[in-house]
Amino acid sequence: MEKKPSGGEKIVSEWSPFDSLPEECISNIISFTSPRDACVAASISKTFESAAKSDFVWEKFIPPGYESLVPRSREFSSKTELYFALCNDPLLIDDGKKSIWLEKASGKRCIMLSAMNLSMVWGEDRHYWQWIPIPESRFEKVPVLIGDVRLEICGRTNTRVLSPRTRYSVYIVFMESDQCYGFADVAVEAEVGMVGHEPSRRFICFDKAMNGQFITRDGGRRDVVKPKEREDGWMEIELGEFSNEGGLMNSDEIEMSALENKRFTWRGGLIIQGIEIRPAKSPLK
Repeated sequence: MEKKPSGGEKIVSEWSPFDSLPEECISNIISFTSPRDACVAASISKTFESAAKSDFVWEKFIPPGYESLVPRSREFSSKTELYFALCNDPLLIDDGKKSIWLEKASGKRCIMLSAMNLSMVWGEDRHYWQWIPIPESRFEKVPVLIGDVRLEICGRTNTRVLSPRTRYSVYIVFMESDQCYGFADVAVEAEVGMVGHEPSRRFICFDKAMNGQFITRDGGRRDVVKPKEREDGWMEIELGEFSNEGGLMNSDEIEMSALENKRFTWRGGLIIQGIEIRPAKSPLK
């Protein structure tokens, strides 16, 4: 029985019938699985553990071009260490306007479009939005809504930056300032879809105290998606999902938006970090 650094225990068998295979052959087989499967394979036997930790395996889990984005000042003892750095420490690209990383269990690509990469009504007018640096953000500056009666936030990106054959969820990531107002019981229409195709639609709210439904103008009731707290201290709301079937040569664009321009209520105090796209938890992992 082998001790983990944390004090926990993991069982590694002394021998497996597959140990008769050359270690290079085992590494090659594991490289066609996933990072999660590689970690499980490492518990089969000492031979599998050595094969599963090889640079050959973990290099296959790192997307082309990602290693070159890591600052040269950072050094890694193995491809395994590099892989987990790409999962835990998002990289800034496109002059700091986008952030990319890998989902730890699957190696799927994730991206966050900063607010600088989004289209917001009056976004460049300091009377409506103020751009400030805050330590909680991964980007240089974030916009704070000073006050407006309309809320229109739109984003677009090419699906080439994402993993093919993967279902993704789209989230708007935000925070409330100490003087956030005007969002109580306000439903915002969200859309997500490929450009040129009919998008999926739903209603969201920035008010975490809002009921799970709201009453429409015709007296009906509609479900509304509420915000959830993130581990990094921000809040997020799922705008929708989409399937990315293409690969590196794909030229499809995904478009997402959050709009509220029918209820002329003055509102402010919302801080937008960006729109995040990561693999959906269901129905595919």
